[in-house]
Amino acid sequence: MSDTRPTILSIAGFDPSAGAGVLADVKTFEACGVYGMGVVSAITYQNDIEFKKVEWLSISQIIEQIEVLQKRFKFEYIKIGLIENLEILHQLISHLKSGNPTTKIIWDPILKASAGFEFYNIKNQNLLEEICSQLYLITPNIPEALQLGTIKDAEKNSQHLSKFCNVYLKGGHNEEGKGVDILFTKDKKHTLFPSTTNIIFPKHGSGCVLSSAITAYLAKGLSLEQACMEAKKYVTEFLLSNDSLLGYHSNLTSIAHE
Repeated sequence: MSDTRPTILSIAGFDPSAGAGVLADVKTFEACGVYGMGVVSAITYQNDIEFKKVEWLSISQIIEQIEVLQKRFKFEYIKIGLIENLEILHQLISHLKSGNPTTKIIWDPILKASAGFEFYNIKNQNLLEEICSQLYLITPNIPEALQLGTIKDAEKNSQHLSKFCNVYLKGGHNEEGKGVDILFTKDKKHTLFPSTTNIIFPKHGSGCVLSSAITAYLAKGLSLEQACMEAKKYVTEFLLSNDSLLGYHSNLTSIAHE
């Protein structure tokens, strides 16, 4: 019997601890019931608490990895994580769209490592808006959303960017509503996703896991709102899987919709 499991792609950094980046993405894809493939955008030297340095792959090296896969597979959903800068991201998205204009791209805008290493700042707002107009969804946390706009208000910056693409604002850094996420859609709707637990064990790479889970559930045919709801459940159970900084992806009760 043939397997009809969707095949999706992650383009992200290589984290040796496998807590974040392309390794975490592929683990999440597998646990959520899709087949994940990975392209490396950078090599990072880190563990779950320390970040030493990053070595960036060139856009040509990234595209060469993608093109080999595109000879055999057509990706309807692609998640992008760590990228060197907006210019590289723009070139990458243009390449992906030229190969398949209907591809839905989800970008997790990783601007700073959880260990404190800062990758880059957003300096060109016009380029950012042009990039977002080609994306399906971005998934910033509150500090990232503050950098993605021109004012010191994460929700208003997210709402502005939702004119160009859907925005899922992660609420882990929200002191007023801890763990409350907000989805801003292009059709001017917003949906709250509250936290379902007061017990949380922080995890290295939890943002990567959430955006990957959303991508996986979208590929399985769920609506955007449903995919976000299921991903929220998944990442909550991932956070609760143990009390260390590295979460487990196996035996999560939200592994569903097979």
